[in-house]
Amino acid sequence: MRNLLLQYCLFLLFACSIPTAQENKEVSPSINSITDYSLIVLGTIQDGGSPHMGCKKDCCKDLFENPDVSRQVVSLGLIDNKNNKRYLFEATPDLTRQVKRLMHFGGKKMAEVPDGIFLTHAHIGHYAGLMFLGKEAMNANKVPVYAMPRMVNYLESNGPWGQLVTNGNIFLQKLSPNESFALSGELLVTPFLVPHRDEYSETVGYKISGPNKSALFIPDIDKWEKWEKDIIAEIKKVDYAFLDATFFSGKEINNRDISLIPHPFIIESLKKFGDLPEEEKNKIIFIHFNHTNPVIDLNSSETEEVLNNGFGVARIGEVFEL
Repeated sequence: MRNLLLQYCLFLLFACSIPTAQENKEVSPSINSITDYSLIVLGTIQDGGSPHMGCKKDCCKDLFENPDVSRQVVSLGLIDNKNNKRYLFEATPDLTRQVKRLMHFGGKKMAEVPDGIFLTHAHIGHYAGLMFLGKEAMNANKVPVYAMPRMVNYLESNGPWGQLVTNGNIFLQKLSPNESFALSGELLVTPFLVPHRDEYSETVGYKISGPNKSALFIPDIDKWEKWEKDIIAEIKKVDYAFLDATFFSGKEINNRDISLIPHPFIIESLKKFGDLPEEEKNKIIFIHFNHTNPVIDLNSSETEEVLNNGFGVARIGEVFEL
């Protein structure tokens, strides 16, 4: 009897030490070391998530029963270890998990909310996570939320977002295009307007600058040719460029009018950036993948094509020094 009991206890101990399949695929390991200032990829997927509501295609069919928790909506975290601060870019529907990872990344136990949240625009994947700061969830206290004037007005004037303001869950701070906002003496964030479907707010990208390196973050934009700025010139000014890669090509969307969602296709970006020198190509990290985008699968031929051409595909958990 004792032997059976001992074997049973050893079995339980061993079983508990084995990570489940879901845990094994939660995140890719960080590929760079953490420094005083770093960016961390917290999500890579387009607003609707993966699996996507109503999707009957092969890209989603197995994920409803066996979700891949690494498929979180697009977000970057900004780590300021020098001043023990953490900032978030975008408030996604996956905010709860993303904030937890950000605030505890690198073994540092921080407060349970970021020191500030920067929003790009009023589409659901980029601001809807603010709801978790409200009284039905965390009931946070004056979390700074940085946004452009139309976005601020939209949040103040429409429920349930206005309730976050009146209850003191968030504290809205207006940004101005092309004006840098200093988070510390060595960290600057600069918003810039980009063309997109601006039903309720402007749309911006961000330049995030540290003491040594800088990054572009443009998760949503219409075709590159519609922007008044030259994307190639902007890439040359930074060390990393996280760029909208919603669709690999138009072929993957066969049930909607693709002209109404005019993101740059990856195949178009590969052609546009194809003549850049290798060191410029290496700066580009594609992000914001629709659930249909085959590059979500890191083993796909499409991902191989992107990588073989010298570009990057964002992976959750990656860290980039600033």
